[in-house]
Amino acid sequence: MRFTVSQTALQKALSVVIKGTAASSTLPILTGIKITAGEGTLEFQATDLDISLKHRIPANVEDGGTTVVSGKMIAGIVKSLPDAPVTFDSEGNSVRLSCQRSKFNLNTLDPKDFPEFPAVEAERSVELPAGVLATMVDRVYRVVSRDLSKPILGGIYLTVDENLVRLVATDSYRLAVCDTTLETSTLTEPFSMIVTGSAFHDALSIADADAPVLIGAAASQAVFSFGDTVYVSRRIEGTFPDYRQLLPKSCSTSLELPVEEASEGLRRVSLVAAQNPRVRFDIDADGDLVTMSAMDSDVGDASEQVEVPVEGSSVAIGLNHRYVSDCLSAVSDREKVLLELQGEMQPAVFKSFGTPNYLQLIMPTRL
Repeated sequence: MRFTVSQTALQKALSVVIKGTAASSTLPILTGIKITAGEGTLEFQATDLDISLKHRIPANVEDGGTTVVSGKMIAGIVKSLPDAPVTFDSEGNSVRLSCQRSKFNLNTLDPKDFPEFPAVEAERSVELPAGVLATMVDRVYRVVSRDLSKPILGGIYLTVDENLVRLVATDSYRLAVCDTTLETSTLTEPFSMIVTGSAFHDALSIADADAPVLIGAAASQAVFSFGDTVYVSRRIEGTFPDYRQLLPKSCSTSLELPVEEASEGLRRVSLVAAQNPRVRFDIDADGDLVTMSAMDSDVGDASEQVEVPVEGSSVAIGLNHRYVSDCLSAVSDREKVLLELQGEMQPAVFKSFGTPNYLQLIMPTRL
C-alpha cells in the first residue's frame, strides 16, 4: 500500500475517527485505526465496540491496501508534522511514514482482526441541520445521568413531530428540555429515539455545522451520516420517563434573572459551599430582590444580592449550586432567564425562549 495525502487533510480525518477508538482495552486492535486505500480515496475506521466511525478523504493512491495503526500514535505524529504532503508505504507488519525530512517506521496490526463495520439499515430517518442540533445537544448534554445502573437516564430523548424538534435529558434530580421548529417536510410520521448522551454529543461535535445530518434508527443502533462520515452507536432500549407530568402547570412566584450577573454572583457564593452544594435563594417580592447565600460551619458564609422585578409572593428555596450554574451556562448567550417557583419544596423551573427554547427543572434541597 502506498499513498500521499496532505498533512492538513490527514490530521482532520484522524481527529474525527480517533473519537471511535478505545482509550484502553484488553484488545489492542480496538485502540487502532484501520486505513484502507483505493481508487483515489482513503477510508478510516475506528471502533470501541459501542460506537463505530467511518470517514473518507481523497488522496493520491499509488497502490491500494489495508492496514491498522495505533490511533493515538498516528494522530500524535501527524499533528506534529509540517503542512506538507505525507507519504505512507506499507509492507508486511510495518508502515513507513515520511513528510519532508521526517520519517517514521511504525508497527501495524493485522486488519483481519479488526471488527467489521456494522451493516446498518435504518428503518426510519430524519434529516436535520447539524449546527442547530449541536447547539441543542450542548444545552441538554450536561443533564444526562452518569449512573450506569440507570441506562435509560444516560440517554438523550429525541423526538421530531410536525416540524417540532425536541431533546430531553434527565438524571432524576433535574430535567432539561430543548426544542425548536425546523423544516421536516420529508418526514411522513413522528420520529423518536433514545441515544446515549456521549454518542449524541460526540457525533454532532464532528459534524459540519453548515451541513445537514441524517439520523437513522435501526433495530438496536443509531446512525449519524454527514458529509463523508458515518457514526454508528447503540440505541438505548426502553421507555423514557414521562417528563411532561413533572412540569408544573402554574407558579406562585416568577422573575427574570440577568444571566451574567446571576452566574457571577452564584460563582462567588459557591466558594464557601464546597462541602455542601446547597445555596439558599431568598426571593423578596416586596423589595424586588434575590439574595443567594451559602454557609459552611468550618469556613463561614457568603451572600450576593441581585435586584430584579418579582411577580407573586416571597419565597425561599434551596438549590444545588452546581445544577443552577450548569443551567445558567446553558443559556449564557441569553440576556435573561425566567425563574418560576411554587414553594420551598417544589421544583424550580428555569425558562429561556428563543431559537432554541430551553427549560430546566431542578429539584430543591431542604433548607
